[in-house]
Amino acid sequence: MKIVPNSGHAVDKPAAGGEQPAVAKAGGAAAAVLGTANAELESRVLGPAREALAVLPEIDQAKVDALREALARGEIGFDAERLARLIQRFHGAGQ
Repeated sequence: MKIVPNSGHAVDKPAAGGEQPAVAKAGGAAAAVLGTANAELESRVLGPAREALAVLPEIDQAKVDALREALARGEIGFDAERLARLIQRFHGAGQ
């Protein structure tokens, strides 16, 4: 059986449990090469960013403490209802 994609080129459809056509095999090899190229690019581009993030603490405790103190002194406001709405919007509730 032949399947004709939008390009107009006929492609052999493999029989059930049959061998893949050469085009499909070549596409798989190309995907593997592209995957390797993408991994190398990602490593080169994102590697420095990952390294920089790795040395940062997960939580900036000094900032947390400063915000907590500012809240306690009334220097910054806190709107619990607004926070609740933002959390609901972020998680898709009420849509």
